[in-house]
Amino acid sequence: MHFAVAGVLLQSITRNPLADPTIMGISQGATLAVTVFLFFAVYRLNSDSNTLYALPVGWLPLVGCGGGLFGGALIYVLALGKGLSALRLTLCGIAIGAFLHAIAMGIVVGWGSARIEIVMQWLAGSLYARGWEHVLFLLPFTIAGFLALPFVLRPLAMLRFEEDAARSFGLSYRLWFSLVLAIASVLAASAVGAVGPLIFVGLVVPHMARFVAGRHFHLVLPLAALIGASLVTAADLAGRLIGGPEEIPIGVVTAFAGAPILLILLRRHL
Repeated sequence: MHFAVAGVLLQSITRNPLADPTIMGISQGATLAVTVFLFFAVYRLNSDSNTLYALPVGWLPLVGCGGGLFGGALIYVLALGKGLSALRLTLCGIAIGAFLHAIAMGIVVGWGSARIEIVMQWLAGSLYARGWEHVLFLLPFTIAGFLALPFVLRPLAMLRFEEDAARSFGLSYRLWFSLVLAIASVLAASAVGAVGPLIFVGLVVPHMARFVAGRHFHLVLPLAALIGASLVTAADLAGRLIGGPEEIPIGVVTAFAGAPILLILLRRHL
């Protein structure tokens, strides 16, 4: 649900149909933070047991969320430059996101430990071993984000136009652009911290919601939330049933299902 709504917000303000949380470096920042976290949360081998020291693994959602927000904030600051624009934001997001991802992969490759499997499983996105503590972690972000959405719905419809056109309606472009961007970053970063970077959900679901809503833009956000939650639930169920004793990560299932859906939707509109 968080990924889908964040995808709608980002695609609207950047006017880029391929925008998703990766364009703001949120997924890459979270990946780097979790990788570094697991690198330091090492195991000390004792004669009787393996004892985890340094940092508790239960902090993973908070670490991932913090890393995602850091990545988004870094790209936003760099994109300000000579003036905030959708193009500058997109280009900075691609460049910094690739840089953060390269650092994370460098750590994984140089690690040479069995815990690489943990990092790769997290990167694929999964609901495995997720419990009520993760729901409670997400709840404040969900409430805050969704309470803010009704107030940005009207400005969001104007932000889909060019900056000059939006200003002609009396819209404070930079203020509302930054506010919508902050809401999208918080929603996406909290979700990445909890379940990993389910990239395809934020990319495909907004297109599905717009297809169902048609000309009724005010229905896109609630439809995206509903479709996103349903898609992730169905993908988790399919991964458990198809994988047999081994669960297939949600990210893999959503990629297999989402790619054909996206191609069909694009074919109908192009």
